[in-house]
Amino acid sequence: MIILVRHGQTDWSRTGRHTGRTDVPLTDAGRHQAERVRARLGDRQFAVVLTSPLSRAEETCRLAGVGDGAPCEDLLEWDYGAYEGRTTDDIRAERPDWLLWRDGTPGGEQPDDVSTRADRVVAMLQGISGDAILFSHGHMLRMLAARWVGLAPDGGSRLALDPATISVLGHEREVPVVRLWNEPP
Repeated sequence: MIILVRHGQTDWSRTGRHTGRTDVPLTDAGRHQAERVRARLGDRQFAVVLTSPLSRAEETCRLAGVGDGAPCEDLLEWDYGAYEGRTTDDIRAERPDWLLWRDGTPGGEQPDDVSTRADRVVAMLQGISGDAILFSHGHMLRMLAARWVGLAPDGGSRLALDPATISVLGHEREVPVVRLWNEPP
């Protein structure tokens, strides 16, 4: 079983700003959300604990009670390039038909770039024995789930993911499936 946890709320996630590589800290509400994840996980043990190297994911991991986790560069959020810190409405004022999952970002990553990173994480996860837990970001975890079940990169656009929620990937027999999605703690 693979448990995915999106980091808790930040000021930028609260206001809908694209937060890729800017290291925005958790808000007090985000820290409280992460503590609620801890209550939900209990004292469960994991064979693998991975986290994005950004502080909002690392702090969520620690507050969730599973230790520090190993930093994994492939779990970084989408590099939004010129759209970093901007809202979708703001971007669409200039590009009305813009869709991240199709168009990517100027000066940042394209969907295939993020898909390649997600595919590396999926390959690594398929080779572990035991349960794993990953702490990362909204768009990255959506891409990871899409790739886990064999969808094209734009499949992640169909998977809404709120801050500090829990999702579970697994198998039904030998078929990779989403067992739980966007569950609040």
